[in-house]
Amino acid sequence: MTDIKEKVIPVMEKIRPMLQADGGDIELIDVSDEGIVKVKLVGACAGCAMSQQTLKLGVERMLKHEIPEVTAVEPV
Repeated sequence: MTDIKEKVIPVMEKIRPMLQADGGDIELIDVSDEGIVKVKLVGACAGCAMSQQTLKLGVERMLKHEIPEVTAVEPV
């Protein structure tokens, strides 16, 4: 497990309740050594028209703020 991934997991746990409140969830798939976090939106988030904004304005923004090594968040 990369050091970045160890930092990402607790931040993802902070984000998860917000998504679950809307009937969705997020799964951490991988974190590259370059700081790219790969996630999968599930439940209501998977088919939501706003999912790209959720990823960029919500998840990516929070991860980058708390973990400077994170360079991007990408859906899989």
